[in-house]
Amino acid sequence: MNIIELQDIRKVYKRGEEELHILKSISLNVSEGDFVAIIGPSGSGKSTLMNTIGLLDVPTSGSYKLDGVATEQLSDNALAELRNQKIGFIFQQFNLLPRLTAMENVELPMIYSGIPKKERRERAQAMLTMLGMGQRGHHKPSELSGGQQQRVAIARALAISPSLILADEPTGALDSRTGEEVLELILQLNQQGNTIVLITHDHHIADNAKRVVALRDGSIIDDYRNDGAARPQQQEVSV
Repeated sequence: MNIIELQDIRKVYKRGEEELHILKSISLNVSEGDFVAIIGPSGSGKSTLMNTIGLLDVPTSGSYKLDGVATEQLSDNALAELRNQKIGFIFQQFNLLPRLTAMENVELPMIYSGIPKKERRERAQAMLTMLGMGQRGHHKPSELSGGQQQRVAIARALAISPSLILADEPTGALDSRTGEEVLELILQLNQQGNTIVLITHDHHIADNAKRVVALRDGSIIDDYRNDGAARPQQQEVSV
């Protein structure tokens, strides 16, 4: 089953009389349980594609089904509800609320989902414990290291049992050793059956994914499985 079905997605911004074509006829399917790295340099369109997949932005044209749900005709409120039900986000800068404890940060998406207090507290504790943060639930983000904050962010992403985990440069704000630890956690999540789409500019990070999709100038220029074979030479795709 496909979690993500993008068909002929285009994103155009207007700047006066000028049109900026950020995404150019992107078609992409991601199956349940896969681990896909979307890679490209700055300006390649990967952030816009991430925002589209994450229902944070809507395309100019094309169709998008998330876990079988067509999204192009949904209202902003319906998109927000679907996003909260289906997607767990992991961000480069963690995006933890500084005044809340680790436990409260993990609980936050469950509050939006209407999960009762007792259940969300138990689920948050279970997620933190699974990620080695069970004794840190009462700490605020400023009292945690970068790696610990990212573990809390991963726990928050998992709390709603999402269909898709969307990770945006999840190791970008970490030192190399801590980044490797976080990457190993993400690999373990995928091995447990979680579907992951990871946005990165780093080929070393991408090489850990099962599949790599390369973007350049708003187009997919390469799409291959990471089976340990030599990486194929990239070729331009005409649009």
